[in-house]
Amino acid sequence: MTVIIPDLYHARELLETNRIKCISPQDASRQDIRPLRIGILNIMPQCQDYEFNILHPLGLSILQVDPVWIKLASHNYQSSNQEHINELYITYEDAVVEEPLDGMIVTGAPVEHIEFEKVKYWEEISGILIHAVKNCTSVMGICWGGLALAKLQGIDKFNYQKKLFGVFELHNISKPSHPVVGEMDDLFWCPQSRHAGIDDRILEQARNDGRLNLLAHSQECGYVIFETPDHRSIMHIGHPEYNARRLVQEALRDAQMHNVPEPANFDIHHPVNRWRGNRNVFFFSWLKYCYDQISI
Repeated sequence: MTVIIPDLYHARELLETNRIKCISPQDASRQDIRPLRIGILNIMPQCQDYEFNILHPLGLSILQVDPVWIKLASHNYQSSNQEHINELYITYEDAVVEEPLDGMIVTGAPVEHIEFEKVKYWEEISGILIHAVKNCTSVMGICWGGLALAKLQGIDKFNYQKKLFGVFELHNISKPSHPVVGEMDDLFWCPQSRHAGIDDRILEQARNDGRLNLLAHSQECGYVIFETPDHRSIMHIGHPEYNARRLVQEALRDAQMHNVPEPANFDIHHPVNRWRGNRNVFFFSWLKYCYDQISI
């Protein structure tokens, strides 16, 4: 239940308040424990405010995690604190120059309505993902990150007329033995916040062709979690990492937009988090899978 972060990291007090043990790189180096190096390619707006959403579930794991924050050279991060980016984030090339990453997480990005080839950093990020999938134990894509991983499998997205927004119940259709999703509830809730998705028929054809395993489905959202059969790419096009406060913030931000409805199954005035437990199981199981693979 430990994350390795600098002593002056801006969210250290918030993490410790939420029962996450934090230690400095210097203290970690003195422990006889091999931490998991998890790359986090963060392209969310105001990325420093989003970091807690990822660190919280990672830090609840019994495994020691060394988060490596990765930035894109072709992205200007206009909404983020530049000093923070320069101090904490490194390029993918710098992240893997001396030792490999054990796993990588690719966050969402507010570009899911744009064709992949027209996203200004698509060439860079697609190159990173291709290399990471070959060299990491597993790459997890969240929301747009999951759609991007699917694109590299030849599976394209389509845009919705209105944003899919709210908290929706998913049906776990994985086998109980699945290393990441198998221990999650048969039915579980998960936030969704996106303008695009993938046609169920396309994913089912990919499953029939042996290119994908389909893991979780919703009547309202379609297939939300799926993966390549070798587990190297796991795509979750929802936002399991979100906390209730994040959903409230997005709802208030988007209130004036004509194509964004109020969040379904979620009261922004009395927010209730009913996905936290399965979120924790999802991230812990993924970390354990990465650990088990490097321990073989």
